[in-house]
Order: sequence, then structure tokens, then C-alpha cells
Amino acid sequence: MQQILKRIFDLFLATILFILSTPVLTILIILIKFTSKGPAIFKQNRVGQNKVNFNILKFRTMRTDTPKNMPTHLLKEPAKYITPIGKILRKTSLDELPQLINIIKGEMSFVGPRPALFNQIDLIELRDKYKVNSIKPGVTGWAQVNGRDELDIPTKVEYDKYYYEHQSFLFDLKILIKTALSVIFAKGVIEGNRNLKTENIESQNV
Repeated sequence: MQQILKRIFDLFLATILFILSTPVLTILIILIKFTSKGPAIFKQNRVGQNKVNFNILKFRTMRTDTPKNMPTHLLKEPAKYITPIGKILRKTSLDELPQLINIIKGEMSFVGPRPALFNQIDLIELRDKYKVNSIKPGVTGWAQVNGRDELDIPTKVEYDKYYYEHQSFLFDLKILIKTALSVIFAKGVIEGNRNLKTENIESQNV
């Protein structure tokens, strides 16, 4: 019953927000297209509920020659790949707006563990251990409001495990409120290389 109510809430809120944000979406698409070459919407293969892969949608904030399937904070010189409008989109998290479509389609929820890249083997295996992969990934999650890019994978999975074990509507509301505050103050965003042995990602040119 809790999952049914969560789905109803996700679908209702995502639909309303998508309709209300249509003018903003249109303006951002125009700005992205006019300030850099390439599509406005960026698709990336991610691991969904029960490890069923799907294409996550984002506004493109990087140049098309950016190494593929690599988190930005692991790039050696991320600044040179970020587009003129991309820095603003990333700082304000407006690049995540297209994920309203992922929510409407039922591939994501507003709250849940952030979907892993298909080649983040360490993260996927650790989540398997704690059944985290059995729940729908989210636009935001308990790990994101407690560190975001600052967390290594074992720590991130501990937060994901805690969320899995304590899921509730009130907990989701708490995470959404903390997310709004994190976005306002740009907490936990790292644009640069970190030496994390836990990231198991293979670079590939577009």
C-alpha cells in the first residue's frame, strides 16, 4: 500500500510540475541549443529498480566530446567540458528537470537511491548486498542530502541501506525539504577529480 501511495504521489506531483515548468523547459532548451553544439537533452544508461536498465534524462551541461559514462567529479579537468549555461544548470540542479518524464514513466521516483551508471560495479554489488537495488531510484535520496559528491561509495550505500530500511512518506518529505535547502546553498557539489578507489568506471569517448 505504501508503494502504491508513493506512486500516486509521484505521478500526480510530476505531472503538475511538468505542466507548470513547460515555459522554463522551453527556455532552457533554447539556451542550451544556442550556446553549444549538440542535443539539449542528454540520455545516459542507468540501473533502475531490480537492476533493469533505463535511460535517465537530463539537460546537457557538458560538451559532446566529454568522456562518456564518467561522473563529472572524476574528470581531471571538468571545467573545460562544462558548457556556458551548464555551470548554472548544475549548480541549481535545473539539469535534473527532464527527470520528471522518468518519474511519469515509472522509471524513477522523487525520492530513492540515485541510479548507478551501468559500469559502477562496486556500487551495484554493494547495493545488492543490502537489497537497495530492489527499490525505485530517485531524483534525490538520503545519501544526496548527506554529502552528494563528497561521499565515497561504501558511505553512500550505508545511507541507501538506511533509506531502504526506513522508507515512509514522512521520511520522503524530510528528504525533499533537505534537498531544496541543499540546492539553494549548493551543498555537496564537487566539480573535479577525486582519488576514490571505490569508483569502478571506464572512460569512453562519445
